[in-house]
Amino acid sequence: MTTETGARRSALAEPLADPPGRWVAFLTLASIGLWAGFFGPIQVLLAQQAESIDEANKKVVLAVVLGLGAFVSVVCNPVFGAFSDRTTLRAGRRLPWVVGGAVGGALSLLLLAVADNVVLMALGWCGVQATLNAMLAAITATVPDQVPVGSRGKVGGVLAMAQTVGVVGGVGIASATGSIAAGYVATAAVLLVLAVPYCLGSRDVALTPEERPAPFDWGAFLRSFWVSPREHPDFAWAWITRFLVNLGNALGLLYLLYYLQDAIGLTSDEAEDGVFVLTATYAAALVVTAVGFGVWSDRTGRRKVFVIWSGVVGAFASALLAVAQTWPAALVAAVLMGVGYGIYTSVDFALITQVLPGAADRGKDLGVINIANALPQVVAPGIAGVILVVVDALGGLTETDGDAFSVGYCAVYLSAFAAAILGSVFVTRIKSVP
Repeated sequence: MTTETGARRSALAEPLADPPGRWVAFLTLASIGLWAGFFGPIQVLLAQQAESIDEANKKVVLAVVLGLGAFVSVVCNPVFGAFSDRTTLRAGRRLPWVVGGAVGGALSLLLLAVADNVVLMALGWCGVQATLNAMLAAITATVPDQVPVGSRGKVGGVLAMAQTVGVVGGVGIASATGSIAAGYVATAAVLLVLAVPYCLGSRDVALTPEERPAPFDWGAFLRSFWVSPREHPDFAWAWITRFLVNLGNALGLLYLLYYLQDAIGLTSDEAEDGVFVLTATYAAALVVTAVGFGVWSDRTGRRKVFVIWSGVVGAFASALLAVAQTWPAALVAAVLMGVGYGIYTSVDFALITQVLPGAADRGKDLGVINIANALPQVVAPGIAGVILVVVDALGGLTETDGDAFSVGYCAVYLSAFAAAILGSVFVTRIKSVP
């Protein structure tokens, strides 16, 4: 494997040599901290905080806070990605946004630590989403900036592992600390510490004077976020498929703590431990598959077949949660979801980098793609909340062989199944990538 001996002369040139291993390691550490900052709150802390603020309306509070935060994410990720494309500092295009995002994310987590009402809770979480999405946009764009096409499946697999370790670490921190506030403080500290190595060795490349964008114009800037499906159909289909798969994933994850309590019948403490066990199981399955299948995809040059079948495997995990509401079934579903999402995350990321319209707008275009990651977080709480409220009003529990069965959660997870299957089917419409 070849490596570059120095920074590339052009920030917009297609990379031809693999970056050093230490750079991948630094990027991995920063990604772990980033995803811990997202998912410690999403999986545990925000649900606990909603319950402590208003136990009777915890589902509504959680849906509102998560929905507002996801809306902020939808806006901020492509906007900060576009700003990073235009950044002309000597430190590079991406690094300033990684530094600012990490610091801002830590401060927002500290605000959540002292939030004792819904308004402060929402403000804190929106702050986390805004700042960490600035960091995410920059980290995502640096991969096509510095990694050749033939190695992106492997690096995508490494980053999928980093995301999983971050999710497990964030959930572990949230579950192990003695209070909600301590969980937020510890998460902020981990975010900052793990971002430092990358900030000191980012290898970011500054734009040359010839590459710098035209003077800023708000009209042109806003119009640039529309990527014509007619001119770039593969980019459009990639966006649609990622949206549907992530919608299925969001429907399955956002109410997992309550699913374990209300559908499986665990106590509050058991459910918190259960979220961690399921997340760790999912993570182990993902780690086993992500890099190996990413490398396999690189070697064969094929992407779509891996993406299609990984989506199908994840869909059947959701179906299992819907129809078999038991703890053993949840463990099996965690394995299936880990296998499916491990393959999907590594290979689909490589596929997406191959359908980007141009090098000058990588940050913005990947930000537009990341809307497909964030928008499901906006709509999924509403979809799941409406399903659960309506079914609960009609009588959400039935008896099956003497055991309670939640019709509401069955409907939620079958919706997740349908979304993932559709996402897999639409991958076949992408033509420029084998």
